[in-house]
Amino acid sequence: MEHDGMVVHDDCDHVLFVGFSGAGKSTVARNLGHMFHRRYVDTDRLVERRLHGSLPVLWHSRGEAAFRDAEAGVLESLKAEKSLLVSCGGGTVESGRNRRLMGELGHVVFLDGTFEDSLAQMRSMRRRPDLVDLAHAANVYELRRPLYESVCDYRVIITGKTFEEVACECGALLWEEGLL
Repeated sequence: MEHDGMVVHDDCDHVLFVGFSGAGKSTVARNLGHMFHRRYVDTDRLVERRLHGSLPVLWHSRGEAAFRDAEAGVLESLKAEKSLLVSCGGGTVESGRNRRLMGELGHVVFLDGTFEDSLAQMRSMRRRPDLVDLAHAANVYELRRPLYESVCDYRVIITGKTFEEVACECGALLWEEGLL
């Protein structure tokens, strides 16, 4: 079925992308959205709109708990939508409520790479207030990795690949599974 030029599958849930900061979740969701005429959203941007501020400012002024609550509210609101490609913030998996919501919303793809893969893609840690510095970021990566694994239905290795290659691999996998 087509809705406003976008493809909407009555029998298809959302596809959510998880992974560490810099893994390419937003880029892959956007690329797949263009390739398959599907709407895509980024939970970090939705939280920023909901709370009227940038991620770093919100994080510092309201705190992590308020940010995670807003993130859960955003995920909850996605239940009213259909067939979205959803880029989840890197820390979304830290909340048990968020992990449960992601499982309810659809199929989860883990863009799996090394800490070094993520560092190579991050332009700045300023927009990532939860990472603070390099040593702290490495610890956060180790903490989150098993959480990404616990929620994922599919895993796509990103090491040594461009975002376009990762998007094509995700597209082929999701097409074969009947999710696109």
